Formats: sequence, structure tokens, C-alpha cells
Amino acid sequence: MRKLFTLAGIFVAVVLDAQVFNDFPTSYRWIGDNEVAFGFRNGGKGNFSVDVVTGERKDGVDLPADTRRSLPFSPDGAVNLTFSPDSTKMAFTRDNDLWVVDVATRKETRLTYDGSAVILNGYASWVYYEEIYGRASRYRAFWWSPDSRKIGFCRFDNTEVPVFPIYSPFPEDYDRSGMMLSYSQKAGSAVPMEGVSPTGGSVRMTRYPKCGDNNPKVRMGIADAETGKVVWADFNEEDDQYFGTPFWKPDGKVLFVQREPRTQNTLDLYAVSPEDGSKSLVYHESYPTWLDWIDGMVFGREGLYMVRSFETSWQQAYYLSYDGKTLKRLTSGENWRMSILSVDEGKPSRKFDGSTSRVFFLAERDSRVRASVCSAFKGKVTTITDPAFNASSPELSPDRKHLAVTLSNSRTPHRIWIYDLVKPGKTFMVADLAGKEFSPDALFGRLGSPEIITMTTHDGFELPAMIVYPMDFDPSRKYPVHVDIYGGPDTPMVSDEFRGFPYAWYAANGIIEVVADCRAAGHNGRAGLDMIYRQLSKVEVEDFVEWASYLKGLPYVQADKIGVEGFSFGGTMTALLVMEHSDAFHYGIAGGGVYDWSLYDTHYTERFMDTPANNPEGYSSTRAVAHAGAYPVKESNYDGSVMLKLTHGTGDDNVHFQNTLMLVDALQKAGAKFELMVYPDGMHGYRGYQGSHFEEANHAFWLKYLKGE
Repeated sequence: MRKLFTLAGIFVAVVLDAQVFNDFPTSYRWIGDNEVAFGFRNGGKGNFSVDVVTGERKDGVDLPADTRRSLPFSPDGAVNLTFSPDSTKMAFTRDNDLWVVDVATRKETRLTYDGSAVILNGYASWVYYEEIYGRASRYRAFWWSPDSRKIGFCRFDNTEVPVFPIYSPFPEDYDRSGMMLSYSQKAGSAVPMEGVSPTGGSVRMTRYPKCGDNNPKVRMGIADAETGKVVWADFNEEDDQYFGTPFWKPDGKVLFVQREPRTQNTLDLYAVSPEDGSKSLVYHESYPTWLDWIDGMVFGREGLYMVRSFETSWQQAYYLSYDGKTLKRLTSGENWRMSILSVDEGKPSRKFDGSTSRVFFLAERDSRVRASVCSAFKGKVTTITDPAFNASSPELSPDRKHLAVTLSNSRTPHRIWIYDLVKPGKTFMVADLAGKEFSPDALFGRLGSPEIITMTTHDGFELPAMIVYPMDFDPSRKYPVHVDIYGGPDTPMVSDEFRGFPYAWYAANGIIEVVADCRAAGHNGRAGLDMIYRQLSKVEVEDFVEWASYLKGLPYVQADKIGVEGFSFGGTMTALLVMEHSDAFHYGIAGGGVYDWSLYDTHYTERFMDTPANNPEGYSSTRAVAHAGAYPVKESNYDGSVMLKLTHGTGDDNVHFQNTLMLVDALQKAGAKFELMVYPDGMHGYRGYQGSHFEEANHAFWLKYLKGE
């Protein structure tokens, strides 16, 4: 929703004419043990490769193409067309049934036969798409086996999932291209409205489980791509449960299925036989609050490597044998946002437990706002990249002797380095975004200098923020402040990496920009995260109020002109802050927020809040709509010292427009004066002309209330 580079034309000209920045590769890929290729967005012009041993550079090199991205044909009605690993077949869904087609003969084989409006085979029910598989899945709920013989898939029964209507003022075939979205709320379908005028708009009926509602019933199936035979995993679909994304054993002989009960505080991993659906328990984990799914695992000869956080309050790498008999922790220390990059298992040995493997991983370890590439071997963890810079896009060579990685921080543009992991002295830089004329002091001194700051809460949690000072900053003056927040669990806003100039508008208009995190962001591991359990938004609000107190203590801050802005969870936070703590945050723009947690979906909310039946007091005390009466502004006392603005898209199928309508009603009952902007058919984030309007209107709001213009 934010534009990466928003500058007045004069600043753009200065940057370009002074050759402050170089052309910079947008991707890189190893094409051998000793050669890495670098590519640019401009159709390959400027591509090159480097021999990491000799340093020799070759120009005009093509990056290896992913040939499977180019589909040879598309069957009628095919959704999520996906190649088999050997590229001989493609699987897809059509009318909520699972199909497979032979690439050579184009012969189609139907694998399921009961697809309907409520039975979805290989196509995710909305809550799984949004909360478990992720939006990148595009609702795909089937997975090829590595040997291309089987397809694991989920069958969703939405029969008992309540229907939620989403109204559009426009007909179903209305051209919504100007919003930069194709209005296809796949969670539901348009329904005819008998007796309604043709100008009456349209309605989509979506299957959306709100807290306490019935979830879809799920069966895990395994289909034979040749014979069409389907076997079902031995789970009871009547149980109140969730299934995480399944994954295949490398030899294709086992499908691993992870399961959690509705309370999401235990996780079981089962090995399921593709032959008869029988299952055996491989791994069990429990935790007092909630557990995340196993993701990003790396497969070894006899077991897998995974990241978990149940034991030390921080994330650690573990080895788990495929039979579940061996579980070994391989790392220690304060790791977070940890992902395993690669594993060198060395030679096979008897009683192997992973402890002699060299595990390469990316994590925030030496810094809470910068990631480093590290390795673990025999219990010792070594930091490979310079912890003064944030490491991103790490790629290990096939023989794991070299590392290509991008490093940067808030004031240092991106640089691509090649690390020699055998002879560290031979590490060298390949590309530098900073041009000959780049000078951090000169450039940021004019455009707004970013700086990472920290604040310690009353109970000892150190929280980070990024502050961007106005152009030509004078510390003897006082400036208004705009604070960007989110606040959602394990979703940080603050990272010490180079972002260009996303906040140049504030700098150019004499406003201090701050991006702040609370303890829920994960910078303090599970110790901070666990405190939000069953009281979502309570301690987060308290942390942001402490941030306001910290900012007021700075000599250059105009203490009565502090604004706050957030979207989604950040919208929830913003509304609560301005309504309950208008002495801390005087102005706010809350977009697409949840204002009553019982109105949001089951999987996300109940993970952090437990169910409404188990935690009625928590749901009641955290309802933003219940705090509308604390908002102090009415027509009779309005003087411009406090103002709340709400925005929402009426087509939002994630956080329903219902939330904002409920808050509007509560504010009106309280006689409050506030601002409201509605985006017809707008989704969870505004794009196209709506996005432009949103940005321009918000800028006007901040100039009016923070600057008096």
C-alpha cells in the first residue's frame, strides 16, 4: 500500500543526475559449484556471471529458466494448473474436483467426483487459504509426490460453515480494472437476487467461519495419478481440528500430515501411507499458548531439519528422524525469524542424530532488527555475515563452499557479496547499489535520515523503532510526529535494511516519521509474544502508549501533535489508541481494522484468544467498539486537537466492512465527531484509483492536523 519512492521531482533529479545509485541485479542463481549468475529486470540486458574462485566475470549470461513456469496448454476451466516434478503431467481443479492431464497426449483423468458449491477437492476453503496455506497458494490444496506418481490433496466440506454476504453496489460483470483487482472473491459465488431491480447491485455469499462458528470438515486424500484410485488418510473428519500444509518424504513413500486441535496448543505430525491411508505418529509437541505449523523444513537422508520454539523461548533448529525415534536440538541462543537454508550431513554413520551436520540458517540472532547468515556444527553457532548489516536473499552454492547474499542497513544501500566459506579471506563484493556520488550524510541530511532507536518498557522489554528526521533537520526546533504501526503477532514493521525513501513525503513536509513495534512483533521471542495470549490488543496498546511517552520526551518533538496510522491489525491498534489514549496519540487513521474479535475468522483469532466459549471475558474486554465512549471529540467540543479517521473497503472478504460499520454505530451512539472514508468494492488494501485517493486524502489529513495547513 505504500509507494517505495515518493519524492518531489527536484529530489529525483538530484539523485539521478548525481549518479547516486547504480544499476543493481534483481536476482541471482548458482549455475555451478563455482559460478553464480546475476540478472536484471530489463529483459536480461546487463546479465553477467562470476566465477567465485578466479573472480572472472562473463557478460551476457542467461539465468537458468524455470521451464515448468511455461504451461504448454490449459484445459478448459482449469484452476491452479501445476506440473508434476517430472513435467510429464499437470494437475488442476475444475468445478471443485481434482483432475490430472498427460502433457504428451492431453488425456485427462478425473480423480474426484463429488465437487460442488460446498465440497471442494484440492481447492481450499477460505479460512485455510487465508490463514494456513497463505495467499501465495491461490487456494491450491493439492501436492505432487516427488516421484510424480501420487497427489496428496484436501477435501473440504463447507456445508456447516456459516455464510457471510458481501454486497456490491455494482453488477457482477462490472469492470473493476481501475481498482487493479479482478473482483473474484473465491470464498463465495454471486447469487441471484429475485425481485431486485437490475440496478440493485450484486451479492456474494462467502463461507467464512467467525470465532466460535463451525469450521470446514477436512479429509486428507492421496490419489494415484495413473489409475485415479483415491485412498483417504485415517483421520476422523468429525473432529474439531486443523490440518497444516502436508509434505512428502523425498522418496514419495510417505505423506507427512500435521494436525492441531481447534485450540492450536498441541501439534501432531503423522506419517501417512499412500497405499492404504494408515498413519503413525512421528512427532508430538505441546505449548501453553499456541503453536505454529512446521514450515520450511529441509530433508536429509534419514530425517528432516525444522525450526521450533517450544523449548528455550527462542527458535532453534532440530533434527527429527523420519520414524520419529530421534529428536535432537542443534542450536542454542536467541534466534528469531529463523529459516534453515541448507544442511551438509557429511558421511552416513550409525545412530545418526543430526548433531554432526552443518546447518546453515538465516536468523535475527546478533541483532533484533537485522538478520545474519549463520552455521551450526556440533553445538557451536558461527555468524557468517557481518551483523552490522541485514542479510537477505542468501543463496548457497551447490557444494556449500560459497554464499551469495545481499547486505544493507538503513543508511547503507544494498550490496551483493560472495562469501568463501572455506577461506573467509577470499570474500568479495560483486555489486553495489551505491554509486560514486553516494554519501549517506549528504543524501540523508536532505531527504530525511533514518535511524534505529530502542525503548525499554516499564517491565523490561526492549522494543525497536525506526525514526526518519525531516529534511534539513534542526534539533533546536519542534516537529510533529507521524507513527506507523501494525502490532499483530510476530509481524514486525521495524527492520534495519535499506528501503530507499518510502517516507520522503513526511521528511519533505517537516514531519518526523516513526515506525514502531510492540512486544507482539517477536523481537523478544516467545517471552513477549506469549503475553498477548487471550487478551489480544491489550499489552500491544500499552506498549504503543509507552512509545508516545518516549517520543514526547525528545526535545525536538511537538508533544501535542503525535499522529498514528495503521491498517488491518494496525487499524485496530490505531482506533483503540485514539479512542482510549487521545492524550498520547492525538490523531489517527485506522484502515480495515477488526473492532470486535468475535467478528474475525476462527483460525487466526482463536489461536491467540482461545475460543469465545473458553474466554468470554477476553473477547469482551478487547472489543474496540466497547471503547467508543472513551473517544473525547464531539461537535460541541471540537477544536482540532484530536481526530480519528476510519477507512474500509466494502468488498473486503478478509476483515469485513461489518467491523467498521459496528464501530461507526458505536461512535454515533456516543455522539462522537470523526471522519470516515469508504471504498466501494475495495478489498483488504486499496489499489488503483482507490489507492491513489487513499494516499492523497491521508496526506491532506496529516497536513491539516499535524501542520495546520
